[in-house]
Amino acid sequence: MDRKELEAKIIELVTISYGKQPGEVTLETSFKDDLKGASVQMVALVSEIENELDAMVALQDASACGTVADLVDAVEAEM
Repeated sequence: MDRKELEAKIIELVTISYGKQPGEVTLETSFKDDLKGASVQMVALVSEIENELDAMVALQDASACGTVADLVDAVEAEM
């Protein structure tokens, strides 16, 4: 999977986990400022990443990501 495919998949998973509409989530989307999600949503997102991409990202590492792009970097490092 190349970087663009990974970015698209992560955006799709974030969109689903946070209950957003397609197009509402971009690489620049901030978890804190834009999504304002609960920790349970991040847990669901990390689980989906593990299931869909077979990449083990620690919840603590995912929670430390400021933007969706930061999360893509973290997932890419684990693949």
